[in-house]
Amino acid sequence: MRSRENDRLTITPITVKDECAVIRFSGELDRASEEFYLDRIGAVVATGYRHLVLDVTALVFCDSRGLNCLLALRWLLHRREGSLLLACVGRRLAAVLALTGSTEVLPVFSSVSEALRSLPPEQRPEWPPTGSVETGIPLHSPEPLETSWQRDTNPHLPPPPKGLETKGTGARGLAADSLNRKGKGTKGRGGTGSGTYPGQGQRDP
Repeated sequence: MRSRENDRLTITPITVKDECAVIRFSGELDRASEEFYLDRIGAVVATGYRHLVLDVTALVFCDSRGLNCLLALRWLLHRREGSLLLACVGRRLAAVLALTGSTEVLPVFSSVSEALRSLPPEQRPEWPPTGSVETGIPLHSPEPLETSWQRDTNPHLPPPPKGLETKGTGARGLAADSLNRKGKGTKGRGGTGSGTYPGQGQRDP
């Protein structure tokens, strides 16, 4: 089982069954690691997994860009009739989710076992896994990120790198702008300039 990592974020598939995968995040999810995240998680979704449990025990930092990446994944899975579940959320991430009202669309569980119990029995992989598990997940997304993440319509994705802009990006970043207008921004290390978190009470379409 291979981890996918850069100098800020490590993404490790732990176990899978049918259309469900348990993925462990370690490090920091922010602007500097977002393209890496999109590539590696895009590979997970492209493989056919639509119920994802993210073990974020070791995710030590998540700013507004990171939170929008999670919301973008939830949006993508929801359109595949899937789900995104967060397990073992630390105090800092829990505070960000509560501040922004994101717990209404990003369910939080105290453990991976609890998160898996919320899924249909036939979708639950063995937990904890015994022995090595072959996930079949490629190292990189087999599709262009513009296609696999539906960047032309996904309202939560940050703009693509300069020179790669696509149509339909007007809704992106509205969450952060909403909080800016309320004057409740929280500074982050890897944000989008303002470093603010998405606005409280935003609803995911």
